[in-house]
Amino acid sequence: MTVVVIPAYNEEKSIGRVIRDLFERGYKNLVVVNDGSSDATASLAEQAGAKVLNHPINRGQGAALQTGDDYAVFIGAENVVHFDADGQFNAVDISGALRLMAEKNLDIILGSRFLDKRSKIPAVKRRLILPVARLINLLFTGVRLTDAHNGFRILSRAALGKIKITQEGMAHNSEIIAQMKKGNLSFAEYPVEVVYHEYGQGFAEGVKVVRDLIFAKIFK
Repeated sequence: MTVVVIPAYNEEKSIGRVIRDLFERGYKNLVVVNDGSSDATASLAEQAGAKVLNHPINRGQGAALQTGDDYAVFIGAENVVHFDADGQFNAVDISGALRLMAEKNLDIILGSRFLDKRSKIPAVKRRLILPVARLINLLFTGVRLTDAHNGFRILSRAALGKIKITQEGMAHNSEIIAQMKKGNLSFAEYPVEVVYHEYGQGFAEGVKVVRDLIFAKIFK
């Protein structure tokens, strides 16, 4: 069984469409972790047919993912897909990633927007934020990736047994990669499309990502 875990914080503009797209692609086990949203995210997710887990306060994407992972393991998931709630990902990419995972008997698939040309990446992200995040990840984890900050990933049940997210903010990306290396988990990157919206993550959020990565290493 494949379970799609969708962390969501104030995503009422997109959550319904994201869930419908996943259902249309045949993914029926959808878990939305409502991370203390103050808007209608939770109710819209329920109306669209997803299982909704609620954090009473906003704890951060890392915490939301761990809540979803724990629930997925509890209900017997064999694979867990991490999928953003803001509509940036394309559900069509999941099937190919799962196929690669099965063919090569991999523990983890990591999405990359740099392995094909579908993603129209804003200049500041492409030239500054993402390269810096990639460098920091390499320095902190020793794992060289084309895209170190991508929320699309698939974890096998074996991987879920070795990866426990403690970084509640955006530094969880590097934490997952570090634990992946420590646990000797096999992985591959897979090309995924990232669609940027005007209401999506902006420059300030990109800077916060880099800050969280640095703070997580310094104060660990």
